[in-house]
Amino acid sequence: MKAARLEGLRVLVVDDEPDIRQGLRKLLGTSGATVEAAADGQEALERLEREPFDLVLTDLMMPRRSGAELLADIGARWPEIAVLVFTGYGTIQTAVACLQGGAAHFITKPFDNEEVLRIVGGMGRQLLARRTLIADRGAPAIVAEDPTMLRVLELVRRVAPTPVPVLIEGESGTGKELVARAIHEASSVASRPFSAVNAAALPDTLLESELFGHKKGAFTGADKDRQGLFALAQGGTVFLDEVSSMSPAFQGKLLRVLQEKRVRPLGAGHDVEVEFRLVSATNRPLEAMIRQGEFREDLFYRIGVLRIPLPPLRDRPLDVEPLALRLLEEAAHTCLPAGAPVPRLSGAALEALHQHRWPGNVRELANTLQRAVVVCPGDTIQPHHLGLAPTSWAEGPSESLDYVEMKQVAIERFQREFVQRALEASGGNVSRAAERCGLTRAALQRIMRQHGIERSAF
Repeated sequence: MKAARLEGLRVLVVDDEPDIRQGLRKLLGTSGATVEAAADGQEALERLEREPFDLVLTDLMMPRRSGAELLADIGARWPEIAVLVFTGYGTIQTAVACLQGGAAHFITKPFDNEEVLRIVGGMGRQLLARRTLIADRGAPAIVAEDPTMLRVLELVRRVAPTPVPVLIEGESGTGKELVARAIHEASSVASRPFSAVNAAALPDTLLESELFGHKKGAFTGADKDRQGLFALAQGGTVFLDEVSSMSPAFQGKLLRVLQEKRVRPLGAGHDVEVEFRLVSATNRPLEAMIRQGEFREDLFYRIGVLRIPLPPLRDRPLDVEPLALRLLEEAAHTCLPAGAPVPRLSGAALEALHQHRWPGNVRELANTLQRAVVVCPGDTIQPHHLGLAPTSWAEGPSESLDYVEMKQVAIERFQREFVQRALEASGGNVSRAAERCGLTRAALQRIMRQHGIERSAF
């Protein structure tokens, strides 16, 4: 199995058997992680006091200080560090108790190298994403690992230093304003104002007042003079979203402003010179609207000197997981009490995110993770916490599936969610979950293996 790339991840392996320490250091080193080792819990505690680590892999039964004691120390002093416990088959109940005590996962000895890489890879990616978010919280950051988004960032890099108008094209929820802000932040006028207005949210008069300004008494409620965003920009950036919704009359007024760099506030008798950089966005194809007589062709060429097509989330699959990890952190920061641990995404939940088509794009993903954070009762988000099943079923994973195939898909989804709910209710106890489901333990375990469901996640 190819190791996930975990450059920058700091791992401490704790075991009293030298062969295991050496083997795990070599194995995890293939991922790019920095791996150190300690011979027992006491030595690990001393290293933790001196050095920062993201993840600790520890045996349970060790001299001087056990893995359970080390886990308690880490939880009390370094709650941001994730702990993975590995143990022999004879101490499974102790391992389960460790999960209840704060361990993120456990692996039984003798362990399988592929299983270790898979679990550490998943945990590591989440830990690295968490660290990045904490370092950058509040700063607009575009997640881009998929080649389609990397091309977008290259366009942003090229156009940002120039004064040319930019048109960002993409479906609702794809992050058009985030791209507009990135253009502004990378420009030579980043220190000047960035203003955003949604053309679809305002009727013509209010949109004209918002952009051009007005004089006192120009309309009902105009009780004082007001400068418009074009004047307030002072050489900065104005982001005009949903330009496709502007009326033909207002399109003509905007075209004049772009040509002459002068505006006439509502109710004023003279023009005012303005200086700004316009970034526009649309979720409708303007060229089709031009053919239908709904959008001015001359305005289209004015606002779209450079066009940036923003791909929908379904066309950037490599960004789903890193976006989910970042948005999960933001959702936890917003929805959970201060200091509460951030839930983890189970492997099955990540798979569900990858399979969903995301008609609402990144905005839908953000809302999905907020919901999951609120409804998840534990520390691991499962697929049924995401609430994606109805949407996924309605769309279907593929338009080419026939009735028999679609029926099998529905059965598998039902099995997965039913078993996950039963395990969640039983706290991961397979026997009690089987009893709740009306199944034998062996039958339930067979379904769990079929769907890759791990009881340790509950």
